[in-house]
Amino acid sequence: MVRVLRPGGRLVLGELGRWNLWAAQRRLKGWFGSKLWQSAHFRSRGDLLALADQAGLQDAAISGAVFYPPFGLAAKFMAPLDPWLGRWTTLGAAFLVLSGTRQADTKPGAARS
Repeated sequence: MVRVLRPGGRLVLGELGRWNLWAAQRRLKGWFGSKLWQSAHFRSRGDLLALADQAGLQDAAISGAVFYPPFGLAAKFMAPLDPWLGRWTTLGAAFLVLSGTRQADTKPGAARS
């Protein structure tokens, strides 16, 4: 994805987070035969930052959302806390967002390796 960004272009990528009850529920479904979730891979904040670094993104940042468990009643009571939690941590977030900027080429026509 970074390869097709113009220099200075911004990438925003959404991922299912690794360390939360939503991912645990989906892992269990995979273990019990769900073809959809058997090969799913859930990434952590560190995984996403490493991918951004490998791709050469600058100013990489991770934010999180959906900190409540996958149960209707819990969502009703905990959803109002979501924006506050997302400002302070990504641990427990069901959804992670990576954003970063492709480095500007140093000279016109410069190829990116």
